[in-house]
Amino acid sequence: MTETFYEVLRRQGITRRSFMKFCSLTATSLGLGSAFVPKIAHALETKPRTPVIWLHGLECTCCSESFIRSAHPLTKDVVLSMLSLDYDDTLMAAAGHQAEAIIEEVKKKYKGNYIVAVEGNPPLNEDGMFCIHGGRPFVEVLKETCADAKAIISWGACASYGCVQAAKPNPTRATPVHQVITNKPIVRVPGCPPIAEVMTGVVTYMLTFDRIPELDRQGRPKMFYGQRIHDKCYRRPHFDAGQFVENWDDEAARKGYCLYKMGCKGPTTYNACSSMRWNGGVSWPVQSGHGCIGSSEDGFWDKGSFYDRVTDIHQFGVESNADKIGATAAGAVGAAVAAHAAVTALARARSQHDDKNSGDK
Repeated sequence: MTETFYEVLRRQGITRRSFMKFCSLTATSLGLGSAFVPKIAHALETKPRTPVIWLHGLECTCCSESFIRSAHPLTKDVVLSMLSLDYDDTLMAAAGHQAEAIIEEVKKKYKGNYIVAVEGNPPLNEDGMFCIHGGRPFVEVLKETCADAKAIISWGACASYGCVQAAKPNPTRATPVHQVITNKPIVRVPGCPPIAEVMTGVVTYMLTFDRIPELDRQGRPKMFYGQRIHDKCYRRPHFDAGQFVENWDDEAARKGYCLYKMGCKGPTTYNACSSMRWNGGVSWPVQSGHGCIGSSEDGFWDKGSFYDRVTDIHQFGVESNADKIGATAAGAVGAAVAAHAAVTALARARSQHDDKNSGDK
């Protein structure tokens, strides 16, 4: 078996103190309490690094571009120490037959104990000939590689949902990974691309606890996709107040008002952008003045323009409609009082009627 994460770190001259600091930061990035720090440390000290085969189908490599920019933990720590990235034709030095031989070696040596990470999707039309991997249709390579895998990670919207390749009319029949591989546990990490720390966070969790994280109904990790972007957006108070950007670069845009009317899909998109942000936590699309395009949701390419308001969400509008809402609230209270009075009177009348009938008897 391969070395443990801790053995690799010690061999590189990393102190015990630095190792524990790393475990603390990892627990924090995963949203875990301090009680999990020793558990993470124990797992990294005792468990061998997990072999990973990273495959590429129809995609643009934006997931790999995002992954290599992770800051917590650093990608180099994940790739060189935490896991054993044995195959990735984008990052590896080997090529041709030498590279393809590595897949066969991992499948044979670590049968049932390796992870397959898939970036992109397989096209099924014309017997898969729209994506060729090592002289063979990618869909064949995918099925064979996943046959003895422990688990599968679908990176990005391409592998998770199909993305732009599967947009109508989808001439190549680009198909999400979970519709081709149906007998293995699959973790979907959607986004175009996913946040770097979300990607490394998922890997860290699976390597630490030797299981897949808790998933939502779409197969996404709840710890990163459990809340809408809208729920933690710093522009949310403007949404609640009915303060919206009406045109690009208008006065409302300069004041940082809500971008919902400009097509922002934050109210219907589940992701961690508004809490984790991008580029090491520096910023994210809404902070830069562009609405969320909803890339972590199924079929986002086919759900209309990125700049059209396609949902019908009625905000409270505290400031813009204060008088109207106040009158409505007063009317509702008045109606409730009247209804209560009517029910009370009816109950009293029934009670008197019952008492009279009882006396007659």
